[in-house]
Amino acid sequence: MKKILLVFFVFLIIAPLEVGANSYGWGYKKGINNQQPEVGKYQQILEKYRSFYLDPSGDKHVYLTFDNGYEAGFTEQILDVLKEKKVPATFFLTGHYVEDQPDLVRRMVADGHIIGNHSDGHRDFTKISKEEFTDDVTTLTDKIKVVDKNIHVQYIRPPKGTFNESSLSWANELGYTHIFWSVAFVDWNQGSEKGWEHAYKQVMDQIHPGAIVLMHTVSKDNADAVAHLIDSLREQGYQLKSLDDLMLKQLLPKEIIGFNKEGK
Repeated sequence: MKKILLVFFVFLIIAPLEVGANSYGWGYKKGINNQQPEVGKYQQILEKYRSFYLDPSGDKHVYLTFDNGYEAGFTEQILDVLKEKKVPATFFLTGHYVEDQPDLVRRMVADGHIIGNHSDGHRDFTKISKEEFTDDVTTLTDKIKVVDKNIHVQYIRPPKGTFNESSLSWANELGYTHIFWSVAFVDWNQGSEKGWEHAYKQVMDQIHPGAIVLMHTVSKDNADAVAHLIDSLREQGYQLKSLDDLMLKQLLPKEIIGFNKEGK
């Protein structure tokens, strides 16, 4: 079964996969030599619904994101590294995670990280009605606010990357911004760890300016690799930014962005 999932996910990353008449599985053609990946027809769809899979500015910025469906004992280690290195991240949580690990959620917020919506029941957004979609994502955001009423949940990531124009539109109506990714690898299979060097290499081989990196917190390899990734990215001139920084760029006139990049 694990081999089947592995083959499917590798295909999903390499090429966009249409899983139904009105349903898509997120995927892209990997870039080489630090070039941004290509997403083909998805580009126009994402632009139409103000959704993102990378920072299109060309700045050497990288955005770390983690998906948390359940706790395997490694999130605290990742949070320790992020705090030590002073790096912001976004954690996309499910309803189970919020209910099971409220203390870790509180720490994420206290450490200055962003909390994202990853579906209350980890549902396929393309197989449910608008009413079911609204109930699912609203229920999760309400659960997050029970942990901390001041949390603002703005970003949403669909489970397994499955989406369509309807789900993107529904999210917009509720005030959410879809966040996909441009760097990822199979990293959730417990018991098949290959060491932190493997996780490190998988990310660094795909890295590019504006990368949104997807990792899972259930991987010991990832937990052990995060510090090395941050150090190497900084050595290569990258800055680790938050998704809020990416959104701010979208509000600034291009002339001001150009001004800031020139430093004049």
